[in-house]
Order: sequence, then C-alpha cells, then structure tokens
Amino acid sequence: MKKTILSILALFVCSVCNLQAQTYPPKDSDTPQLEFALQLRVTLGETYSIQNTQHGRRTVIPITGGTFEGPLLKGTILNGGADYQLANADNRTELEAIYSIKTDDGIYIHVRNRGIICNGKDAEGKPSFYFKAAPQFEAPADSRYGWLNNSLFVCAPEWSQEFKGIVLNVWRVK
Repeated sequence: MKKTILSILALFVCSVCNLQAQTYPPKDSDTPQLEFALQLRVTLGETYSIQNTQHGRRTVIPITGGTFEGPLLKGTILNGGADYQLANADNRTELEAIYSIKTDDGIYIHVRNRGIICNGKDAEGKPSFYFKAAPQFEAPADSRYGWLNNSLFVCAPEWSQEFKGIVLNVWRVK
C-alpha cells in the first residue's frame, strides 16, 4: 500500500513539475543561436549511380579536394572522400559525405556530414527545395581545433556559377 501511495505521489509531483517547466513558445533566451564557422569549397569527381537498389537509387560523388576557411581555421580538403546519396521515389535524398580536411598548420580532421535534399511541397502545398546537413568533426582533442568535437553544426549550400563543385557554409549552434 505504501508503495502504491508513493508511486501516485511521485507521478503527481512529476506532472506538476513538467507543467511548470513547459512554456510555449520558448523564451528567446532559450532559442539556439548560430555563428558562422567556415566555408567549404569542395571539388568533385565523376558521379556514378547504382540504380534501383532495395533501398532506392544510390549515387556516389567522389570528393577530389578543395579548400576551407573560417575565422578559426583554414586549409585544404583531401582527395579520397565521397558523398554517398540515397534517393527514394518521393524526391527525397539522404546524403552522407565522408572525407578529411587538413589545416594550414598540418592538423588532420575527419568530417562526416549527414543531410537531406528534398524537392517537394511545403506545409501550404507550394513547391519547395530543401538542402541542409549537419557535419560532425573529429579533430585531435589536444589540438587548437578540439572545440570542433564539442559543438553541433549545420550547413547549407551556396550556389556559384564560377566554382565547379559545391560550396557549403557551416554554422556552429551556440
């Protein structure tokens, strides 16, 4: 009996605490802010596809190099990575780009960038294009780039007629 009463009391306290903690919409001070981290200018190789797999159309885009620069880092993108994309019949593509970068002072950093590309309709039924991704960085923890390991990042493309590749602007979520 005591256990039942304690359980009911605990549920009541939890529900009261949750009601008091929730606010809608959240206060502006709780809204994540973005700060520009870097721009990647990625050169690409010849794309190839594996049509109609059990998961959709698989496309592989080799990453052949490029450069990157931001307020706290600068360097080159190494040849040998790739962007692996999986498209379904609903005009939705999941991407996962895996590659490495090297800073101007010789530090290697691994990058894994996952995202979504979608040609569809917005909530009002109007045509829309969405392309966002979330890169994750693996830098040596004891290096001046260790901060990359401990933040979330988002990126979006910037379209350029002059550059033969893809330009990605990356922001750190503060």
